[in-house]
Amino acid sequence: MATQLQRTFTTPSGGVYKWTYSFWVKRSKLGSDQAMASATYSSSYQSRILFRSDDQLEVFDYRNNSYRVQKKTTRKFRDTSAWYHIVVSNDNTQASADNRTKIYVNGVQETSFSTNTQYTQNQTTSFNNDYPNYLGSYGSGDYLDGSMSHFHFIDGTAYAPTEFGETDSTTGEWKIKTNVSVTYGANGFFILKDGNSVTDQSGNSNNFTVGAGTLTKTEDNPSNVFATLNPLVPDAGSTGLYHGNNQLNVNTANWRSAFSTLGMSSGKFYFESYIEAGGYIHLGARGVEQSDGSLTGNNDWIGVTSQGWSYDKTGEVKNNNSTVASGKATYGNTDIIGCLLDLDNWTINWTKNGTLINSTAYNITQNLTYVFGVSGHSTARIRTNFGNGYFQTTAVSSAGTNASGNGIFEYDVPTGYTALSTKGLNL
Repeated sequence: MATQLQRTFTTPSGGVYKWTYSFWVKRSKLGSDQAMASATYSSSYQSRILFRSDDQLEVFDYRNNSYRVQKKTTRKFRDTSAWYHIVVSNDNTQASADNRTKIYVNGVQETSFSTNTQYTQNQTTSFNNDYPNYLGSYGSGDYLDGSMSHFHFIDGTAYAPTEFGETDSTTGEWKIKTNVSVTYGANGFFILKDGNSVTDQSGNSNNFTVGAGTLTKTEDNPSNVFATLNPLVPDAGSTGLYHGNNQLNVNTANWRSAFSTLGMSSGKFYFESYIEAGGYIHLGARGVEQSDGSLTGNNDWIGVTSQGWSYDKTGEVKNNNSTVASGKATYGNTDIIGCLLDLDNWTINWTKNGTLINSTAYNITQNLTYVFGVSGHSTARIRTNFGNGYFQTTAVSSAGTNASGNGIFEYDVPTGYTALSTKGLNL
């Protein structure tokens, strides 16, 4: 998302030496500089927390044409299906340089750096100074393509990540603390708590404003990760994925396909696609266990394989490059197609604008793990909704009923079905 939040800090009450950033971020695109937080006074006075174009995480403070701190992790962060919890905790009063700027990801301190320039003791920082501060960019570029949630800034205290997250006693996974008890200090703030609100929840009234772009609410969050289209699947890599990887754009006469980041092997799942444009489109699901290499093809559509099932614009249901059923409802621009995958009874079916295309579902290959998918060529434009309640940046016009209470869709979710998300996989 090319969205920027902004606010100018005041002179900090706790000095410029001690501060903490804590936020959750989910990436959509890789391979470019993308800033989560920055303080920028001029080209000679600026600081950032960002993913570099090599997908390494970096924290830097650049003042008077030199780096006061520059810590760049050795490891890369390329998982577009998960949320990362990032904490940067700084205390320049510490005698040991290694104790001044600490970076934590999912509760674990980063200790291996390809670049590791440290602040000197008691050195002034651009972070927590009276500069314009930006979230989602550095002011005029390096926009984050992804989502952020539960964004805290602490003025005057260097906190450990355990103030903001904790290990789940059952799963052993790092999870969010929704109720945080910290001292924020004068410049401190807490935004993006339960949605896309930039109103400060810390009690300081340090509200942000949207300086560029559109801040879109998403149901996807650190406690319930929703599927998107996967940019790491090779075929998806040769297409254009936009809007948080929820839209497929194809600009070629060859077929291009994109598949969901999450797979499923049991349960009942549903997703919707809004047809924006395109002459050739297939929507459906495919088994990921296939050994024929079709997922890496560059001229591939969902129903062309033995484990792929798709419904195309002409009203045909396809499997294994053959027509299973014809004469079903055709569809075109502005229609919304739902896909129902039942992995308890091993069937698939579709809806057009809320109405089933066939009263009886189609039997599919059993005992596989499936992913949802969309295919198109010749300027196809397909907007998917895996439960976030949006097609592109447009909210569903009137949300249907959803007995599972998981996800927001345009049409009623049939009884027993749910969104493809981590919560949905565990219902």
